[in-house]
Amino acid sequence: MSSQDDEPEYRVVALVLISVVVLAVGLALGIGIHKSRGAAASGGTAVVAAPAAAVPAAAPVGDDASVVVENGVVKFYFASGKADLAAGALDALGEAIAAAKAGKKLVLSGFHDTTGDPAFNAELAKQRAIAVRNALVGAGVAEGAMELKKPEQTAGTGNNAEARRVEVMIAP
Repeated sequence: MSSQDDEPEYRVVALVLISVVVLAVGLALGIGIHKSRGAAASGGTAVVAAPAAAVPAAAPVGDDASVVVENGVVKFYFASGKADLAAGALDALGEAIAAAKAGKKLVLSGFHDTTGDPAFNAELAKQRAIAVRNALVGAGVAEGAMELKKPEQTAGTGNNAEARRVEVMIAP
């Protein structure tokens, strides 16, 4: 038997090993991307929400995004000039998600601070409300179960960090 007869077998083994390595690297990258995007971006992943009481009811202090539940209203606070949701945002929406899936309507209202251009702030408040709506849709809430409602006074009350918020309420 010559060494040329063994080459096809080595090629097959090498091809199989390379394929396994490529699949393993692809799987590791896919898991990393999934974790970095969170369960809301995955669309098909079921979201297990923590009870609303698990989120502290404290107003934001700095310029970081945060979320709190206060008297049954979920309040999303945003960093200045941004529409990015805080980590754990879906956890605070557990009660609202359950209510929407049970047929109740959710009302989302966006507010902004009084610094900067008023037209830009109004658009940013709308984009923030849309970001919250998209998170709810990602958690399985039908778009028809939500209403984006522009409040009569869009400039939020309190300090600037408290003013930059979106409120989610379960309609009576």
